[in-house]
Amino acid sequence: MVNSGSSAAFLFPGQGAQYPLMAMDLLEAYASVQRLFKAASQAAGQDLEALLRNSDADTLKRTDVSQPAITIANIAAATVLQERGVSPRACAGFSLGEYAALAVTGVLSVEDCLSLVTRRGAAMQRAAERIAERSAGSEGSNAPGMAAVLGLSPEQVESLIAQWSAEGLKDLYGANFNSPKQVVVAGTAASLAEAEKRFKEAGARRVLRLAVAGPFHSPLIAEAVDEFGPLLEAVSFKDPQLPLFSNVTGKRVFSGAEAKALALRQITEPVRWTLEEGALGELNPQAVLEVGPGKVLQGLWKDFGSPIPCYTAGTLVDIEAVLAALNQ
Repeated sequence: MVNSGSSAAFLFPGQGAQYPLMAMDLLEAYASVQRLFKAASQAAGQDLEALLRNSDADTLKRTDVSQPAITIANIAAATVLQERGVSPRACAGFSLGEYAALAVTGVLSVEDCLSLVTRRGAAMQRAAERIAERSAGSEGSNAPGMAAVLGLSPEQVESLIAQWSAEGLKDLYGANFNSPKQVVVAGTAASLAEAEKRFKEAGARRVLRLAVAGPFHSPLIAEAVDEFGPLLEAVSFKDPQLPLFSNVTGKRVFSGAEAKALALRQITEPVRWTLEEGALGELNPQAVLEVGPGKVLQGLWKDFGSPIPCYTAGTLVDIEAVLAALNQ
């Protein structure tokens, strides 16, 4: 039996996990979540309940919409879990999800967290739109994007990118090292088209172009750093009160200063999720919870091969099932 959930690690999902009306069941059932939404809406400068109630799937795909929407859904789920007696042993978040982890570990206040992700989303959306506009007028559109490489290990993908770059293939980067079976790369349209052929020749099972707004977690989105950096610098980051793990390094973060520096680097550097999963596993939690919408991280945890069980915990139904499992 897990005592007060103290052996459960919290994983927070990022963009792509969103869906219409997410977290509304939590909002309707818990006064604590209602208070959270009120404070977070003031910080974000918009009515987050209205955003989640009224946004359709296409609207939620926009980076400037999805970032505050997913973050408040993640923190709402964590709030309910903690109210029900499940406290995190450690926290990590995938890409955007790292901001919820920063809030839950005490590095950021909820208000600063929502203010930052709102501004971060807007900066990244504008950068992606500028990149697309510049590319639209060029012959054969060279707009950057992302693609998932299935069937090659992270080590293989990094080695191949380094080899091809040395041979002259430019603007191709490892972006998300998701699992031993899946890596997402970012690049220009030309580099992605060439890389697709080369990855398949190297043994990849499939290479899938992703429907995303831009080449996130790569130097190609550096314009967002220029805009977001000064906003981030003005916010206070405290030392984490719980074990917190970084996308950039895959390792534990020990200070607020380190967390702030990594938060800026995270925009243009890859998500090393497999390293984070390994570091979390070394803490030997009795369970891992995907705290927020969707089941993406549960799938990646399963691919990682850890014997530690992973449960989804983003809805009322999910949370009741988690409580039953943790108390068996």
